[in-house]
Amino acid sequence: MVQQIFYSIVFAISLISAVIYIYMWHKHFDVNFTMIFTLVPVACLGYLMSASADSLEGAIRAQQIIYIGGCFLQYFILLSILNLCRIDLKKWVRPALFLICAILYASVLTVGYLDIFYTSVSFEIVRGIPTLTKEYGGMHTLFNINLIVFFLVGLITIGYSYIKKNKQVPRRILHLLVLPDVICVVSFFIVRRIITAVDPVPLGFLLAEFIYLLIAYRFNLYNVSDTVIDSFVQEQKVGYISFDFNYRYLGSNEVAKELVPQLENILIDESFGYKPEQRKIRHFLDSFKKDQANNSFVYTVHGESGDPDDDRIYNADVNYLYDGNRRRGYIISFTDDTANRKYIKLLDTYNDSLKQEVEEKTKHIVDMHDNLIMSLAMMVESRDNSTGGHIKRTSEGVKILVDEITKEGSLKLSGEFCRDVVKAAPMHDLGKISVDDAVLRKPGRFTEEEFAEMKRHASEGARVIHEILKQTDDESFKIIAENVAHYHHERWDGSGYPEGLKGEEIPIEARIMAIADVYDALVSKRVYKEAYDLARADSIILEGMGSQFDPSLRSVYEKARPRLEEYYKSLAET
Repeated sequence: MVQQIFYSIVFAISLISAVIYIYMWHKHFDVNFTMIFTLVPVACLGYLMSASADSLEGAIRAQQIIYIGGCFLQYFILLSILNLCRIDLKKWVRPALFLICAILYASVLTVGYLDIFYTSVSFEIVRGIPTLTKEYGGMHTLFNINLIVFFLVGLITIGYSYIKKNKQVPRRILHLLVLPDVICVVSFFIVRRIITAVDPVPLGFLLAEFIYLLIAYRFNLYNVSDTVIDSFVQEQKVGYISFDFNYRYLGSNEVAKELVPQLENILIDESFGYKPEQRKIRHFLDSFKKDQANNSFVYTVHGESGDPDDDRIYNADVNYLYDGNRRRGYIISFTDDTANRKYIKLLDTYNDSLKQEVEEKTKHIVDMHDNLIMSLAMMVESRDNSTGGHIKRTSEGVKILVDEITKEGSLKLSGEFCRDVVKAAPMHDLGKISVDDAVLRKPGRFTEEEFAEMKRHASEGARVIHEILKQTDDESFKIIAENVAHYHHERWDGSGYPEGLKGEEIPIEARIMAIADVYDALVSKRVYKEAYDLARADSIILEGMGSQFDPSLRSVYEKARPRLEEYYKSLAET
């Protein structure tokens, strides 16, 4: 009775799992998944029939149904592993392996007639429990060997893919694939020798089924395009990159890899951060997350000649990544807009004289824009009793540090990036415009509440700059200026504010700004302290490398230190 209840429950749950799989089914699913979800309920039904048998013939038929799963389930598990690990087999291998399994199952069908699988069988009901007693034959030994070989090949395939194919095969899938293979074999060879009240093998099948549900659920993330979308993407040369909601990279097509070469070095499921080669894509995602209406950006691919006329200009659109009706992450699509933009440019530059006039007017507007920003920064500084001249001094400090970075060349920052960092430096404290005067002008140290109010200036600065530069065509400068304001108080060890970023999560421009900002604070007089001498300031900065500051900037700072000290000495003499 207990056996019947146990096997009935297992059989029912296996059917429910199969129904769930059918509901989740997607045409990109591996056909081997479908066979696994078919065979498990069949095998579980066999165990239920064996617990209900009342004759030798009935018990033998139950065993034959059980061995449908026993002979073929490991085969389809192995094929699913090979397919998910993208291992190509010769055309003859699959039918050859299937033939081996079919021969083994054919020997199962001879039970009761021949002695090749079981040499003898007998049936009796012991204490109400149907019991089939059998002696194993040679084909059963081959059956066990076959299971072990399939199991080992599966494990070797997973291990090989984990080491050699980590850029092609999602590691989460590899981790999950190990479990059903191990569970089925361990339950068959080991657990059933320990647990004798009921056969644990169907429970092992059921656990494997659950894991394959998880694999199928995750598998959809890596295969989101159907044939129609694929055709459209190929015909229109559209590039796309997909991410989950944790900014983990899920995949991209070849067009996107040509536009963003850095994708070749990114592992599937690796998080996109603020590294120089990832920053622009991450900014697109961050902007969309904050405001779904802000989903269209300009992405420029510079030509090898360096001539702007050879540049390709793409519209980068960010949208949600859907799995059916469910949002599962983000997708960025790239469409070539070069022809349209060149046409617009041609209209804007109808003749040389008009082009020159436009450039002059544009330069004038840019100069006015920069002066306006600098004036705004100076106005904000004038409200602060303790930081007079701070903007000018820190800007010069950033310029000196950036000069040394350019000379050293280890960070490989572009000239445009370096110019934009220097240009953005005066804007780093714009957020103080939103700080209450009573706090900003306090002639002494802050209370905890006042310091919390003061810390708001970092995120507020990013917001103000975003609004000021909202309509700018210089997207790169906008990103740098926002990052400088937002993250210049973050610390390398993650103890800074406002976001508590750590290490390379902090944009490099903010890490540079942090050194110049703290150095000036140390050597300048404030309402709450006297100015430190240059030697003490130098000692504090070096001590902070690796905790407060990026340790990779240590050599840059050390090379810049003579110029910094010379600059601050010149200020003291005037």
